[in-house]
Amino acid sequence: MLRKKSAITLVTLMTATAAFISGCGNSATTAGSSAAPSNAPVKATADTKKPVEFTFYFTGSQNVKDLWDTLIPMFEKQNADVKVKPVYIPSGTGAQPTYDRILAAKQANKGSGDIDLYEDGLSNVTRGQKDDLWDTLATDKIKNLTSVDEKTIKDISNLAIPYRSSAVVLAYNSEKVATPPKTLDELYDWIKKNPSKFAYNDPSTGGAGNSFVATALYKFLPEEAIHNSDPSVEKGWDQGFTLLKELGKSVYGKGIYPKKNQGTLDLLTSGEVDMIPAWSDMVLEQVAKGQLPKSTKMAQLTPGFNGGPTYLMVPKLSEKKDAVYKFLDFVLSPEAQGVVVDKMHGFPGIKLSNMSKEIQDSFKGASEGFRSFNIGELDKDMTKRWQSEVAAQ
Repeated sequence: MLRKKSAITLVTLMTATAAFISGCGNSATTAGSSAAPSNAPVKATADTKKPVEFTFYFTGSQNVKDLWDTLIPMFEKQNADVKVKPVYIPSGTGAQPTYDRILAAKQANKGSGDIDLYEDGLSNVTRGQKDDLWDTLATDKIKNLTSVDEKTIKDISNLAIPYRSSAVVLAYNSEKVATPPKTLDELYDWIKKNPSKFAYNDPSTGGAGNSFVATALYKFLPEEAIHNSDPSVEKGWDQGFTLLKELGKSVYGKGIYPKKNQGTLDLLTSGEVDMIPAWSDMVLEQVAKGQLPKSTKMAQLTPGFNGGPTYLMVPKLSEKKDAVYKFLDFVLSPEAQGVVVDKMHGFPGIKLSNMSKEIQDSFKGASEGFRSFNIGELDKDMTKRWQSEVAAQ
């Protein structure tokens, strides 16, 4: 079973067609019969109500398209009254115009710009909050919303649904690293003792490097700070930046920071480094395709790197919200979330306790230490300061 295979792979690596019914009130009559039929033939008048169609914009790699190409037909098979019109924007072509279209439509009093559901990251959830674009999602309309972690929903003021997630983990060459670090302090010690064998990407170019930097900064702050976007938090970053500058002498090339998440994965593939922070789904997919060596394994730290949910937002001015709610409720069902695990090689968007026992068991040891950061606009200040104080040294 594919789901079992992908879920078990994760642990090993890291420690209805509804049809309308027509009525024809015809009574059989015999040709030439002198008796009039008891009932005159009734013309078929089936209530062929047209399904409500809403438009769904999403972006990402081919695996994201494959996911929705699977889930949308599943939903439509069970819900003949709703039709989903997907609009796929390939990764790299930029999803920003979609957000801008929703905003421009609102400002021009033209509704939601014919966009009824939108998939994107945290930055556009928070930006849309400021621009008052998103509908507030509630359990009376989307019952399965109760299956999502309460803290994650609270972080985004119920303005989006984190329907899937991926964690940043340590990816390492098990032939070179017999026992990977288990804590942040152990990781920093390993980096210093193994110069140029660890790399993380420029935080402004990819989430894995961004997570490594953020985790270092927030190591010295109260745990609740990872859910605080108040600029006053930045005063507590000094120790973290001192640590990152110190580590710069021991990372790959004594301070070379590859571009994008793939940059460090390429270094791990070539053997130039033995350990990197990486997105779990990218590692799993590339190992499965033979792009990373089979010796590649993953581990999570305690406390862990941050995870990265992907969100679904409903434009407040959409006129198809009831149909969208029905779709979102399906997406958050254990059935649909099982497909998310299969296709995305990552964490489900709902709590594991709501998944099948098979999936719960297969994830044992996989989600410990997983944390969700929400620091809003502070992320921009963080990467800017990193560029001047760490990369430029």
